[in-house]
Amino acid sequence: MPKSTPKTLIAGNWKMNGRRENLSEIKSVSEGVQATKQGPEVLVCPPAHLLGLAIDAEKDSQLHFGAQDCHAEEDGAYTGDISAEMLADLGAKYVILGHSERRQGHNETDSQVRAKVKAAVRAGLIPIICVGETAGEQTRGRTVARISRQLNGSLPEVLGEARFVIAYEPIWAIGTGLVPTPKQIADVHAMIRGRLSDRFGTNGETTQILYGGSVKPGNAAELLAIENVNGALVGGASLKATDFLGIIQSQVSEVA
Repeated sequence: MPKSTPKTLIAGNWKMNGRRENLSEIKSVSEGVQATKQGPEVLVCPPAHLLGLAIDAEKDSQLHFGAQDCHAEEDGAYTGDISAEMLADLGAKYVILGHSERRQGHNETDSQVRAKVKAAVRAGLIPIICVGETAGEQTRGRTVARISRQLNGSLPEVLGEARFVIAYEPIWAIGTGLVPTPKQIADVHAMIRGRLSDRFGTNGETTQILYGGSVKPGNAAELLAIENVNGALVGGASLKATDFLGIIQSQVSEVA
């Protein structure tokens, strides 16, 4: 698959970090992206309390914005939750679903992730569906089995007609500084591509598959050059504009 198809997506997941003052980092990212003629699609997913503020502040920029989770129902008595429709109403374009920190910390099952994915599509959002294995599973050679199970359980049939993104994040690499070898990443992404193509046809062949897990300015170019790696889901390095722009600029072909 040519690296230019699909377009590279660099997504920043702020997790539970940030205050109003940190909106200046998003502004700096926006200014840096604006200075490029040809670069990747850039997405920022701040925490919920900053999402609307960021969207309003950067409504004329090239940045896209997304949320870090949503509820499966459109409305109802779900104290503390936010529906996909509410996120769309704010102006969000994407939503991260099934992140390992939700699956592990909140005991989210594949079926729950599947329901949220359906809700995202219903609301017109693009779901970024996360999959990945633990250190123990990787050591025991269970990576393919784990990810195949997550793909089967988390992806509804509605994705055959809707845009979606897959993010492969080996759990043992998130925030640890550890990174799989290029061959390990290539093998997993090729497996995911094959599963998506078999199940969703052309839509699966053109779906962006991101890599996430200790992506930094210093290793971004190498990681994003791997076959079937169509972008990155960035955690800690997305919190500072200088770091996030370093990753983005590794994919910029020309600067204005």
